[in-house]
Amino acid sequence: MGFNCGIVGLPNVGKSTLFNALTATAAADAANYPFCTIEPNTGQVTVPELRLDKLAELANSARIVPTQLEFVDIAGLVAGASRGEGLGNKFLGHIREVDAVIHVLRCFEDNDIIHVSAKIDPVADAQVVETELMLADLQSLERRAEALTKRARGTDKEATSTLALVERAIAALRDGTPARALELETEEKYLFRMLQLLTGKPVLYVCNVDEEAAKTGNALTESVAAMAAIQGAGVVIISAAIEAEVAELGDAEERNAFLAEMGLEEPGLDRLIREGYRILGLITFFTAGPKESRAWTIPEGFRAPQAAGCIHTDFERGFIAADTISYDDYVDLGSEQAAKAAGKMRTEGKDYVVAEADVIEFKFNV
Repeated sequence: MGFNCGIVGLPNVGKSTLFNALTATAAADAANYPFCTIEPNTGQVTVPELRLDKLAELANSARIVPTQLEFVDIAGLVAGASRGEGLGNKFLGHIREVDAVIHVLRCFEDNDIIHVSAKIDPVADAQVVETELMLADLQSLERRAEALTKRARGTDKEATSTLALVERAIAALRDGTPARALELETEEKYLFRMLQLLTGKPVLYVCNVDEEAAKTGNALTESVAAMAAIQGAGVVIISAAIEAEVAELGDAEERNAFLAEMGLEEPGLDRLIREGYRILGLITFFTAGPKESRAWTIPEGFRAPQAAGCIHTDFERGFIAADTISYDDYVDLGSEQAAKAAGKMRTEGKDYVVAEADVIEFKFNV
């Protein structure tokens, strides 16, 4: 499994330019007027994974299959979106479908590019969008509360539990707090996901800066970082203009040379993906063999049968065991056979919690 991220923000902050650069396509129109994007554009990118390349080399794999990440470019939101302003209801619906929200904030000055509020203030911009998402969630939860109250008067235990959670979320939203700030008990997490709240999704702020600030940031990005720290959100500094130039270069050597010239060690996509994995609590495990080496993305805390189910549901249903080698042991010893001979292969059972970079072969019987 991979994950998908919705790119949101006010109009003309660089969302579509960033989307085009990250996906190396021209799928999204990038123009200097509001609501240039109406229907969401989607694009898939390969998650960079040098460890997978090394495993494939050692396993003599015929092919390499990396994880895929999907970006969804959602139209710019404006104040009043929760009431339908700027086609807001339609755009808000698109956000419900993604795993995480990438909130692009304009952190550069340019008199030639219109800003909807005529001033550059990324924290204020973030608050406009967050307020609209909270208002939309509040409207949705207040409608649900009425129906849940009726069901909870009977013997519907799930309705009772859900109503209690909804009431807590309503109180938080009325207090100006996004739903993701709620502290959830283990048994509440499933119910919370089912609510599909806009402010329940993890947020990654992307500070779109000019080329001069791409390496170190600026005063505007510092204000965003301070806001993100308070919220527990992620933050990445990216120059959409630089990423657009990188996307146009022909090969890795050219891209690396260009990035070095700009004082950057890696593309912004790599930083964005790492931070996305962190805020979503995702890890990677590998399968490796002569036919293929493949990277798999799973939530941290998945047990071996759940990880097996990401490959095929039959693997989870008929799970027997997981022959597991740590990536470091696999590479240090040079092969699966050498790791097994050195006693570094472990046979793990149903309760094993998969660790980052485990190399696993699942045994199952259906």
